[in-house]
Amino acid sequence: MTRPSARLPTDSTTRLRLFLCEKPSQARDIAQIVAANRKMTGYLEGVHCRVTWCLGHLLEMVMPEAYQPEWKSWRMEPLPILPQVWKLAVRQEVMPQFRVIESLLRTSSEVVIATDADREGETIGRELLVECGYRGPVSRLWLSALDESSIRKALQAIRPGAQTEPLYQAGVGRARADWMVGINLSRAYTLLGRQIGHDGVLSVGRVQTPTLKLVVDRDRLIEQFQPTPYHEVWVDLQSQKGPFRAQWQPAEEQADAEGRCLQRPWAETVLRQVEQALGEVQKSETKRVKEAPPLPLDLSTLQQEASRRWSMSASRTLEVAQALYETHKVITYPRTDCRHLPNSQWGEAARILAALGSNDPALQPVLQQAQPALRSRAWDDARITAHHAIIPTGINRSVAALPHEERQLYDWIQRHYIAQFFPAFEYDQSVIELLIRGHRFRATGRVTRLPGWKVVLQSQPTAPAGEQADKEQALPALQRGDTAQVMAANLLDKLTKAPERYTEGSLIQAMKLVGKTVENPRLRQILRETAGIGTEATRAAIIDTLVKRQLLFREGKNRLVSAAAGRILVDLLPHSVTDPATTAVWEQALEDIAQGQGTLEAFQEKVVIWVNRLIAQVKARSQSPATVAALLAEHANLLHNSSPPTAEAAKPGRSRSRRTTAGPGGSRSRRQSRTRVTPTADTTPPPHGQSAQHPCPLCHQGHLVQRVAGRGQQAGQPFWGCSGYPACRYTRPCSGNDSTPGKG
Repeated sequence: MTRPSARLPTDSTTRLRLFLCEKPSQARDIAQIVAANRKMTGYLEGVHCRVTWCLGHLLEMVMPEAYQPEWKSWRMEPLPILPQVWKLAVRQEVMPQFRVIESLLRTSSEVVIATDADREGETIGRELLVECGYRGPVSRLWLSALDESSIRKALQAIRPGAQTEPLYQAGVGRARADWMVGINLSRAYTLLGRQIGHDGVLSVGRVQTPTLKLVVDRDRLIEQFQPTPYHEVWVDLQSQKGPFRAQWQPAEEQADAEGRCLQRPWAETVLRQVEQALGEVQKSETKRVKEAPPLPLDLSTLQQEASRRWSMSASRTLEVAQALYETHKVITYPRTDCRHLPNSQWGEAARILAALGSNDPALQPVLQQAQPALRSRAWDDARITAHHAIIPTGINRSVAALPHEERQLYDWIQRHYIAQFFPAFEYDQSVIELLIRGHRFRATGRVTRLPGWKVVLQSQPTAPAGEQADKEQALPALQRGDTAQVMAANLLDKLTKAPERYTEGSLIQAMKLVGKTVENPRLRQILRETAGIGTEATRAAIIDTLVKRQLLFREGKNRLVSAAAGRILVDLLPHSVTDPATTAVWEQALEDIAQGQGTLEAFQEKVVIWVNRLIAQVKARSQSPATVAALLAEHANLLHNSSPPTAEAAKPGRSRSRRTTAGPGGSRSRRQSRTRVTPTADTTPPPHGQSAQHPCPLCHQGHLVQRVAGRGQQAGQPFWGCSGYPACRYTRPCSGNDSTPGKG
């Protein structure tokens, strides 16, 4: 039986309503509910409504040359480039769809923005209305899922357009600020980089640059790490109530800050003294611990788990999650930063659980133990943001029909939901402390009493198998004063370990928790509240951008390593650009705009002041020969290397040469192979150069020699270069037939 279409709220002025969606799949789902079943070119039509789609951003911010042709050239003099009137242009490949929407807007009485329910979705819809000059009524369809039930509910609760319009203002502020930072700082630092011999683009971004610094700092920490030997003593004990294993706890004067013994003779002495000795129990405690089920997933947690479990990249995880949401419709909106659920959804639990069992028979044994009457901490209206956690929609869809990666991700999402209907995981945590010939030993153990949600979600152990066994041993029920005989004693020599290189999953986690690195308490709190730097929807793209621009390399399947260009850029930039606290200030301002408590104009004015100050600093550095010489000396080693030797991309026989573009300033493409020290004009010195005997203003040791560029855009053109090449990379173009280095 065909269900009736959703009844649309109407009034006397509403004649033809246009639903403006973000993607064709979204449009088809909504069109089915509002009975817009007639297929037209670029839209679907019903009796009183039409449904069309945007294909993401149809409009893009134009490059500097669209404002002034002379801004196309990458030169320091015109910076900063700050448009007075901002322009958008239709992306050429989506021009036909733009024309369709433009035509539909002329004949529509009302527009319902039905793009993704977030800041970016609001911006995608609103910027079209502004570009096309639409002046009619605007409403907002706020969707968290694309299943039929969710769409019907949203259609009956369409919001006034004025309620979400501030999100658009915040989106415009973010885009313009990112453009100003990206265009101006990317150009400025690329030009400064050329002065010290780096021939590639140094791309700067408000979020990508602090993210890059996280990886650079981690890599340098690893490379500078010196392993420290330390020593453990373990004993196997036998008591009247059973055996157990304990570890020596060094005295304060024998231990470092982490409680480790660094002097082997001390450990050897303890080993000799405790062999075959009798120990006396000083403390024995057991307490029952209850662990609530982990919350349902947000996108970043899903990306972290996918990276850890299946070495799936962050961008691929998002792509698969989008397919589960849009194509298969088996999960709710995936680009969420929330791990809680609205109380109103608790009543749907029994229906969703039943559907999951029907879709995936392998879940039946687990679902039979689920308790739909339980209400976990996940249901909490006070913690809901724009979207709730990612959960199954309960639509009837066989799991077996899903592709492999979709099935993996969907299984993990549904298991986190099912876990909400299981009791807490309960275990007894036991500790025994004893003295053996004056030396303190400690044994810990854990015994599971109620598996609870662990039946559904079995976490992978993070500790090595041996250490895991020591932690989970079942300790005998001893009391103070009981004794235990040492049956065997062992001394283990170990080394401290360097931190792990970032994976995509752990880098996303670091981006979320970056507030921990910020000293200012207010900014640290802002970063906590805004979930760090980047958003759930953008973090994967930021990592991909850093790799694409050759500031990071992927090593192996999952590790990320900083390239020489990335390290040079981090070193050249001022702290305010690499500091995540700056992003915290921006995000707070953007959130104020989204909440109607701030204005776009005030935010934009502050960004202009900041960019002006930064460009002035770069110009001062670039015009100081002493500063440039110091930078050249400081980065000489990096300039000869494209990446750390551990990077996969740096292995012999691997070509890294490819064409890239620079972020918002990406109209200038450059061939980037390895970072190399070459004259600015990319030249090959001829065997006989014309010497001017003028001292080099950079190194003050060589003299200027006139040469001719052998390749590149300046091929065949004369230029002045230092006779100390390649140690000194100073160059200056000649002007016409000029033979005086001081001109041109």
